[in-house]
Amino acid sequence: MATMPAKTSERIKTSLKRFQPILLSAKTRDVNESDTVVIVTDVLEHIFGYDKYTEISSERAIRGTYCDLAIKIDGDLQFLMEVKAIGLELKSQHIKQAVDYAANEGIEWVGLTNGVDWKMYKVSFGKPINFETVIEFNLLNLSIKEQSDIEMLGLLAKESWQKARLEQYFSVKQILNRFTIGALLMTNPIIDVIRRELRRLSPDIKATEEEIISILQKDIIKREVLEGEKAQQAQKQMAKAGRRALRKTREEAEAVANDEAEQGAVEPGVAT
Repeated sequence: MATMPAKTSERIKTSLKRFQPILLSAKTRDVNESDTVVIVTDVLEHIFGYDKYTEISSERAIRGTYCDLAIKIDGDLQFLMEVKAIGLELKSQHIKQAVDYAANEGIEWVGLTNGVDWKMYKVSFGKPINFETVIEFNLLNLSIKEQSDIEMLGLLAKESWQKARLEQYFSVKQILNRFTIGALLMTNPIIDVIRRELRRLSPDIKATEEEIISILQKDIIKREVLEGEKAQQAQKQMAKAGRRALRKTREEAEAVANDEAEQGAVEPGVAT
């Protein structure tokens, strides 16, 4: 993650320490949804840095219903936030409700929270509409002494939002995952490395590519990592990257060949 400004980090630490007992008390008292919205609005202001009066609006109308909060920066809608009562466990139907709000509004980012548990989703407008959990955290479980916790909160802060750091984090997360690593392990260059290292262990080992792939599939890599929609997406990414690298190599080779041809076509000058 990119390093956040010291001022932002200090605000998050100070406000987190302040709000944790407030949230714990509200959860103990099992306050209703309206009171939870009030607390969430204050959290968005004090921890995450959004102006309560100009950047946070309540009950945004969306096709005959209302999403609890909408966050804007410079008048532009950035993300929606659906809030449930602090004592309510966030479930799949709540996620669907939040994602439906974002889809109907045509916005890519939506959050779901009960004040304690927070989840941020990235919505993709394909057919069908899909979504992915980008970050999730429990404010009562975070520590002001853990820099990783502060950096996680910082992704949702106004300062980071203005620099699209959550989008950057999501892009990295799309690549750095078990599906991509699994697909990478099955590529020819990696298989060749394994074969070479096996021969170094013993010259008598002459494992074929098929044998190594079979071992990886059956005994090492979990089946769900190599199958399913996300696995297929990762495999397509690897194939696309391979084609791109091959095309670049060919272009570089052609450029070298053209340079050599041009140099060979130039006749030595004749001294007069």
